Amino acid sequence: MLTAEAFIDANLLVLLIVGSVDRDQVGKHRRTRMFTSADFDRLLKIIEPLRSVFVTPNILTEASNLLESKNDQRYLKMLKGVIQNSEEIVVSSATAVQNRSFSRLGLTDAVLLDVISKKRPLLTVDHDLFISASKKENGSAFNFTHYRDL
Repeated sequence: MLTAEAFIDANLLVLLIVGSVDRDQVGKHRRTRMFTSADFDRLLKIIEPLRSVFVTPNILTEASNLLESKNDQRYLKMLKGVIQNSEEIVVSSATAVQNRSFSRLGLTDAVLLDVISKKRPLLTVDHDLFISASKKENGSAFNFTHYRDL
């Protein structure tokens, strides 16, 4: 189970933002079609008791790019609020590319693999990232998909 602090991946951050702006858009928004409104509710229940939600600049950049819409600025406005209320952990790209998973998972995930731990685990919907993160330390990652069955 998650501790008092956790990292959230970019896909779940996008779900959080889209659902917070307009819950009815969760299954319709081009970046959250894989989710349902029940997934959004489940995500809120999981992160609500957390004392701190951690992000990296890479996660925020990825989420910003996924949310960008010239026709609807509500998502970026909500992202701004999330940024102002989350804890941002910085890992240099030069450090992250030293992770052997970089060539397979990319920069954002390599950064996460550098900072997550059992004390500050990752909540992710990305199966490959979950597998790699789970190998780092038992309890350092939780797959959001597993919570769908609860």
